[in-house]
Amino acid sequence: MQLDHYSSKFEKKIFPIILVTDQVQRPSNVGSLFRIADAFGIEKLILGGNIIELSRKVWNTSRATEKVVDFEQIEQTQNIIKNLKIQGYLVICLEITENSKNISELKLECNQKIVLVVGNERYGIKNEILKYADITFHIPMYGQNSSMNVVQATSIALYEITKSLAHA
Repeated sequence: MQLDHYSSKFEKKIFPIILVTDQVQRPSNVGSLFRIADAFGIEKLILGGNIIELSRKVWNTSRATEKVVDFEQIEQTQNIIKNLKIQGYLVICLEITENSKNISELKLECNQKIVLVVGNERYGIKNEILKYADITFHIPMYGQNSSMNVVQATSIALYEITKSLAHA
């Protein structure tokens, strides 16, 4: 018999992960990021860039997780990332760059505090943000496209990060 969220055997857990978006704008992506943030037990979601109206499209994809995920919206993403780095967070950017590493190589210490930065649907993470990265990871792709949807990529990254933290 299929289990639902009331009868599943998953243990509720909060990981020391702050997910920061750099100009993610589409309501369906924002709603889905709430849902993924809840699913992976992240500490906080910070929506960076232009303030986004939490509209019906956001609610439809979030499935009410915007009510349980700690979040805030800020316009100046750089400042919050810089401050979190000072507080001891490891800043991980999810982006394909000349120096990015395959996410399968990710190794983290137990209880490592993480900031995961994901970028705009079309342009990725701005260079002004990338300069704060301690590590930049990419997801290897084997088709003709060089990118995937920000929510799908975030899901893969959070899976790898939480797996690494859980087994550190």
